[in-house]
Amino acid sequence: MAEKSELLRIPVFADVPDDQLEWFLSQCQEEFLKPGDTYVQQGDPAENMFVVLEGEFQARGELNGETIAFPIKAGDVTGVLPFSRMKRVPISGRAVSNGRLLRFPSAKFPQLVQKMPEVTTRLVGLMSDRIRETTRFEQQRDRLASLGKLSAGLAHELNNPASAAKRAASQLRQILKKIKDASHELGRRELTAPQRAEIENLENSFTQREGPPPDTLTASDMEEQIDSLLRSHGQTDLWQLSADLARRGITPAALESLFANLEAATARAALIRIAASVEIANLLNEIESSTSRISDLVLAIKEYTYMDQSPIQNVDVIKSL
Repeated sequence: MAEKSELLRIPVFADVPDDQLEWFLSQCQEEFLKPGDTYVQQGDPAENMFVVLEGEFQARGELNGETIAFPIKAGDVTGVLPFSRMKRVPISGRAVSNGRLLRFPSAKFPQLVQKMPEVTTRLVGLMSDRIRETTRFEQQRDRLASLGKLSAGLAHELNNPASAAKRAASQLRQILKKIKDASHELGRRELTAPQRAEIENLENSFTQREGPPPDTLTASDMEEQIDSLLRSHGQTDLWQLSADLARRGITPAALESLFANLEAATARAALIRIAASVEIANLLNEIESSTSRISDLVLAIKEYTYMDQSPIQNVDVIKSL
């Protein structure tokens, strides 16, 4: 049978007169539990307050679709408390070890308030602490949910530019091999200074070309014209270069001088090198655009993170969104 000395070790009942403790014990039902035993089920009517005397217990339940669990130890007071508006038990309680507790019926709360006013005050304080803890838990859960949504959105936004930069870097590795082979082939040719200058000038003018790329229809027409030019000079296997050069806005007329002033094999090597340089410029632009997008996203997240820590200031709402 529970003793008054056991209650006195519990903060809620500390320094309570013996007659009040005796009355409280007389109204309680003492229960002995083994590991796995349940003393209350989630959804049961909230009809009892529990005072844990010995052992370890666990409270577990579902809250807004999430499973929550927390330990209950000797000295804890749980269940419904005086002046609580709890109607149903929100969690289940079970024993983790051999344990012992007191079950006090909520129907006796009016008498408890009259006979043990100091204990009632402490229980109300305990209920306030419980409300604060619950509120803090819900706020933390909401913050984590918001953080999860933000992380998912950020991952989605980062995926496209990151994939584009990775793809461009991979293609750049292949293009560098092409330009190396073409440069080696040109090095084997006995080119005059004017011929070298012409190749370099064409390469520089094509790679440094600014302005928006031509629209799809214009690029398609230019591609056909460049392909016809290459075929007319016996270069029937360079059709892919036609598309690369057309996307850069290079016209067939700009390539005529290569075939007019160079031998066919030399013009072919020069054209491959020029096309590779153009493609490198395109890939570098793509990498720059993708990494700039990633940098902008990181900056936006940084501004969002520290927004609430800043003093009152004027902000561009549209830009922030």
